[in-house]
Amino acid sequence: MIDIQNPIIPGMAPDPSILRVDNMYYIATSTFHWTPAIQIFTSTNLAHWTLSNYALTNQINLQGTNTPAGIWAPHLSYDSKTKKYWIVYSHMLNMAGREFNADSFAMWATDIKGPWSSPLYLTSIGFDPALFHDDDHKHYITILEWETRAGYQTPGHIVIAEIDLFNGKIIGGWKRLTQGFTTRGCVEAPQIYKRNDYYYLLVAAGGTGYAHGVEIGRSKNIFGPYEPHPSGEPIITSSPRHLFSLGDPDAGHFEMYNPHSIMQKAGHGSLVKTQTDEWYMAHLMSRPLGKTTLNPLGRETSLQKMRWTKDHWLEMEDGSNLAKMSCPAMNLSKSKEKVISSSYDVLDHFDEDHFDIRFMTPYRHQDSSWVNTTERPGFLRIYGQNSLFSQMNPSIMGTRATSLDYTLRTKVYFQPIHYSQTAGLGLYYDCHNWLYLHLTYSEETQCSVLRLLQAKLKQRNTFNNHLIAIPEGGIELKIKYYQGNANLFYRLADKKWIRFIEPIDVSYLSDEGVNGEPGEIGGFTGLFNFIGSVDAYQHRSHADFDFYVVEN
Repeated sequence: MIDIQNPIIPGMAPDPSILRVDNMYYIATSTFHWTPAIQIFTSTNLAHWTLSNYALTNQINLQGTNTPAGIWAPHLSYDSKTKKYWIVYSHMLNMAGREFNADSFAMWATDIKGPWSSPLYLTSIGFDPALFHDDDHKHYITILEWETRAGYQTPGHIVIAEIDLFNGKIIGGWKRLTQGFTTRGCVEAPQIYKRNDYYYLLVAAGGTGYAHGVEIGRSKNIFGPYEPHPSGEPIITSSPRHLFSLGDPDAGHFEMYNPHSIMQKAGHGSLVKTQTDEWYMAHLMSRPLGKTTLNPLGRETSLQKMRWTKDHWLEMEDGSNLAKMSCPAMNLSKSKEKVISSSYDVLDHFDEDHFDIRFMTPYRHQDSSWVNTTERPGFLRIYGQNSLFSQMNPSIMGTRATSLDYTLRTKVYFQPIHYSQTAGLGLYYDCHNWLYLHLTYSEETQCSVLRLLQAKLKQRNTFNNHLIAIPEGGIELKIKYYQGNANLFYRLADKKWIRFIEPIDVSYLSDEGVNGEPGEIGGFTGLFNFIGSVDAYQHRSHADFDFYVVEN
C-alpha cells in the first residue's frame, strides 16, 4: 500500500480548503497577520504540494492587526458554468470583548494563479464563509452567525442563504441550520457538498484546540433540516473520546490532549473527490513539542482517506474517526514505496530578480521601496523601518517554520551609525513574541556589535552581558532550533562557528505560549524564521543579505 505522510503541508497552513479541477488539486489556507495573504498550494497527486501563489497581494490592509486576527479560513470553489475559481474569506478586524467583528468577501479568477478580482463585500454576520455552486447554477453561502447575546448558546448558528455572485447580495435572507451535530459544540467553517440526492453539511467543531473535530449532517433540501451523523461523534478528530461542551467558548480543551497520538487538534476539514473516484479529507492538525501542549508550528494541513457507507454516510476508510499520520494514496501508481512529502528546506542566494515566493511579511505589504534584489544584484536589500514590536511597518522577511529540528543561516552586510539601526535574523511569532540576533552600533566601542534582543509576552529582554565587537565586512549568523530551544552562533571570514550565548528556551513561541486576545488560548498562527532590519533613526539605512537558508 502506498502511503501519504502527514502533514502534507507542514508549518502554518491551517483551515485548508481543497479543490480539484480536472487533474489538478489546490489548497487554500489562512494567513492571519501575514502578507501576501491566502496561500494557494498545488498538487497532482495529493502527496507533494507546492506553494504556487497568493490570492491577496496588496488589496488589504493588515497594519495594526492583533494576534490572531487577520485573514481567516479562505474557501476555494469552482463554478463549472462560468469556469471561474472563487475564494471567499473573512477579514477578522476585532476580537476584543469576544465581539469578533469580521467582514467577509468574495473574489474570482479564471486562472488559479490570478489575477484575482477586487474583493466583493458579502456580509459581517460572522466568519468562515463558504460557497456552494448547485447543479441548477444557483449559488449559496454558508457561514457561522456569531452570537454576542448573554444567555444564548455560543458561538452561534450555522446559517445559509442564496447569493447573487454578480453583486454579492443575499437573496431571501439567512436561514439557521444547526448549532452542531454532536455535543462538542463550538461549530464553525460550514461547507456544503452534494452526492446523489443528499446535501451534506460539513462543520468544524470543538474549538481550535485539542477537542477539534469534523462533524457532518445531511438533508435532501439545501435549507434543511439536517440529520446528524448516526454516530453522534465527529467523523475525524485526534481525541475520539466523548466530550460534552455545548456553549463553551472556543478554548484549548487541554483535557482532550491524546497522549497516544503524534497528531493533535485534527479538525476543520474540506472534502475532495479524485479523478479515480476516491474521496479524501484535508484538515488541520498540530504537533506539540515533546511532553508539552505547546505547538510552535501552529496548525498544519493533513489528509485522510474517506469512504461512503452503504447507507450513504461519510467516514474514514478504516472505519474509525481517529486521524492518522499517514493515509493511502490514490490509485495512480503501482509503486509500493512510501510517498514522502515535499522538501520544505529554503535556499535563496538572491541571484534572481525576485526572492523565494515563500517569504512573507507581518502586517505590511512587501514593496520594492523597502525590500528588493535589484539595487545590489545577488543580495536581498532590506531597508529598516519600525522596531520588531511594531504592528505597522516592521521590515521583516520570514518563512514558515516547518520542522521542530532545523538550522537557519544568513550572511549580512550592514554598517549602522546609530544604536536604533539593526539587522540580523531570528525567530518570530508576532510583534510581542520574537528572538532577534542582530548587528547594531555601539557608542561605547564606536563600532558595530553583535547583540541579542528578545520579546516575550510584550516584555523586552536586552541580554546586556552579551555583546561582541564586529569588524567591517559580512558576518554569518546561525540559529539551530531543536524542540523549543535556540542555539545562536556567528562566524567571521570563513572561520569556525562561535557560540554567541547558551541555548535559549523559545518554546513560548507557540500557539499556547503567546499572549493573544483575552478569552483565547493565545494564538493559532505559527512560528516563522526571518531576516530583517530596523531603522528607528532616519529610515535610511539598509542591510544586504547574501543568502537565506533553512535546513530541516
